[in-house]
Amino acid sequence: MGTLFEVNEVDRLFYEQKLQPFLPERIIDIHTHVWLEEFVAPSDPALVRAVTWPGRVASSNSIEDLMETYRLMLPGKQVTPLMFSQVSRSTNLELGNRYVSECAAARKLPALMVTKPEQSAAAFEADIERGGFLGCKVYLNYAAPYIPEKEIRIYDFLPPHQLEVLNKRGWMAMLHIPRDGRLKDPVNLAQMLEIEQLYPQLKLIIAHVGRAYCEEDVGDALDILAKTRTMVFDFSANTNANVFRQLIQAVGPKRILFGSDLPIVRMRMKRIYEQGRYINVVPRGLYGDVSGDRNMRETEGPEAEQLSYFLYEQIEAFRLAAEAEGLSRQDIEDVFYGNAAALIGRVKEVAR
Repeated sequence: MGTLFEVNEVDRLFYEQKLQPFLPERIIDIHTHVWLEEFVAPSDPALVRAVTWPGRVASSNSIEDLMETYRLMLPGKQVTPLMFSQVSRSTNLELGNRYVSECAAARKLPALMVTKPEQSAAAFEADIERGGFLGCKVYLNYAAPYIPEKEIRIYDFLPPHQLEVLNKRGWMAMLHIPRDGRLKDPVNLAQMLEIEQLYPQLKLIIAHVGRAYCEEDVGDALDILAKTRTMVFDFSANTNANVFRQLIQAVGPKRILFGSDLPIVRMRMKRIYEQGRYINVVPRGLYGDVSGDRNMRETEGPEAEQLSYFLYEQIEAFRLAAEAEGLSRQDIEDVFYGNAAALIGRVKEVAR
């Protein structure tokens, strides 16, 4: 069997010179997807409510592939993933959740169940408990098909009857917020604040810094969210150091968690920003025909040869933000390990 992907000299130098000294020896990756290709049927474009470029990176990510990715990309580090299934509507969630549950049990790893809003409170609770999950991963794809994508609200795919169960059990919810306004959207902000107020025992993780990939996505959201006390933020698949600086200023290092969003951060790329839009610059031809994707752009020659991994770009952006904000070595250990370990530990303690 061949190598899962190539690690070249550019990658080795990037890691050894910038990232390896910065990262702690133990890492918890709070945001990873694990699934097998046979769980996913061809997708109906009419039901796709998210960008499609991530599907160009990997058609599957078995538990073996995930652990091999850590070995190749983060050599010398001990990485523990918190994992969940693929979240496309074309994924067979019964198979996906069962696979994640079995992998988690076999390797003693934490996991979340991908859930749907139509599940009753009783079924939602029983399925999470039966699978040994620590809570749920929810996604806007599962909001009712009749709701226009731009009008989807958090409660359309994380409804109150399920929030009540999560609160009662002290479980986690990994939330990818909807809407074109992303983090600064007033409906998102109102519901995030309401969830924290009404469900204080829920461990709410806001994925991707609330999809604030560009500074224009932030608005005054972090000023508003600075008043919150319990929700935490992962910075998975985000490479914006200025957004990270604002996040650190707003909530402090104790409420920030490292997450990768593997396998998509295996992409070889560099992210740039133009007029409030992120663009992934990739080597020409490496990810097929991307000419119709507004979030993708190709390059070639010396620029392409210097491109490394999305994961490295993400961690480097956080390193620069941490340095600019004066985070201590302990703060870095907390972001990449301690905060997640404490969060997972609190959920497990309640479950006993």
